Amino acid sequence: MSKDMDEIMKKTEVLIEALPYIQRFNRRICVVKYGGSAMADETLQHNVIQDVTLLKLVGFKPVIVHGGGKEISRWVAKVGKEPQFVNGLRVTDAETMELAEMVLGRVNKKLVTMVQELGVRAVGISGKDGGLLKVRRNTPGGQDIGFVGSITSVDPKVIMNLLNDDFLPIIAPIGTDDSFQTYNINADDAACAIAKALGADKLVFLTDVEGLYRDFSDKSSFISRLTASEADALISSGMIGGGMLPKLGNCTDAIRSGVNQVHILDGRVPHCLLLEIFTKEGIGTAIVPDEGA
Repeated sequence: MSKDMDEIMKKTEVLIEALPYIQRFNRRICVVKYGGSAMADETLQHNVIQDVTLLKLVGFKPVIVHGGGKEISRWVAKVGKEPQFVNGLRVTDAETMELAEMVLGRVNKKLVTMVQELGVRAVGISGKDGGLLKVRRNTPGGQDIGFVGSITSVDPKVIMNLLNDDFLPIIAPIGTDDSFQTYNINADDAACAIAKALGADKLVFLTDVEGLYRDFSDKSSFISRLTASEADALISSGMIGGGMLPKLGNCTDAIRSGVNQVHILDGRVPHCLLLEIFTKEGIGTAIVPDEGA
């Protein structure tokens, strides 16, 4: 068999391996939280958008919830302010809120354009549209950090309408309170709340780490799959820290609220979404319900 034919057969094997996953998740909702370094690199941006677009074209119903923290920090610095954070949340005064909404709007429409260049219709919205995300002021430890919102309710009707009309929704994490004041929202929290409200089959976090480790200093301790209870035990063990701690809490919360699987992937790996969803081995960490739950 020629070398060219070998390559063709390998591609055929990949497609055959993907087939049962395409069949299983046809018409199922998949929420992708997109952020981190994968947003800062043009090549990785295109890889992620290609992956999500392919999911749409093979029958999934993907929804993108995006961040933009690094770009917001860049613009905050441009106006001579020093970005400040409390418990991982951006301190957001009125001027910073204005900048955040502007930046997230720019990011949102750029992603819409990238999807539509690949032949899929996309609509960019924020949590303000259609009353999607309602919030109250978030005061971690009783500390006032400005216009940072904690989600109180999600009305997914606008997203479901878009999905039913065959659009790919792309959502910026901004919401309003009962007085229609605008608030910035942590994108992980927004993705989790939206996945729960939609009854999503999958919630995927694109991060700057490979996944979960029992001991981060020991690369052989990588965890490819664990249950929600095992994730809780990992949190209680104190082995998980930094930004992964609230992310893992969001994962178990989503699982217990009906999301079938949550995936933590390294967004810096080209086409990580396809490798995780359409191959037996996957490349990240999958969190699943407890047996019999």
